[in-house]
Amino acid sequence: METTFSPVLTVCGIEELPGQSSRNVTHVLSIVDPELPELEAFGAYGEHHRTTLRFHDIIAAAPNRVMPRPDHVEAILRFGTDFLIRQDREAASHVLVHCHMGVSRSTAAMLTLMAQANPDEPGESLFARLAAIRPQAWPNSQMIGFADEQLGRRGDLTAALARHYGRQIKSRPEFTEWMTTLGRDAELQMAIHD
Repeated sequence: METTFSPVLTVCGIEELPGQSSRNVTHVLSIVDPELPELEAFGAYGEHHRTTLRFHDIIAAAPNRVMPRPDHVEAILRFGTDFLIRQDREAASHVLVHCHMGVSRSTAAMLTLMAQANPDEPGESLFARLAAIRPQAWPNSQMIGFADEQLGRRGDLTAALARHYGRQIKSRPEFTEWMTTLGRDAELQMAIHD
């Protein structure tokens, strides 16, 4: 669907939310841990559409933790569909996606939304745009896998994610230790180093 104005796209973490309140955010996708209370930061925002999803940022099942599931990605795609068919397509819009740190769940969700809105754009190009929006992006591989399948991308997003991980490890070596500590070794092993 063509729009006259391209939406502003923002990814951030919870601590950055207050700083976004004056940026005319029109649509918010909030991804938080299930046990987190309602966030007060949105009280300072103007009128906006918001969807909240609750699951943990993990890639393997763990006790008392909620894994990302296909239905979570379906909800992200519904959010995207609602945005794409909104009545005010000609109006300026600003989509903000956040999770706890603005690194993994939110960047996976933003990549999913970008892929949905641009079905012919190669995964490699989408990840380059994501890195421009959020340089520290390390998208959750489970979510990207579900998005790849649900969008009929035939592995394009997953392959591009592996190359993205390789670039991130090269430019941000601290990611290797960080992801190891978080039990995300499978993502480190996915990385393709160019």
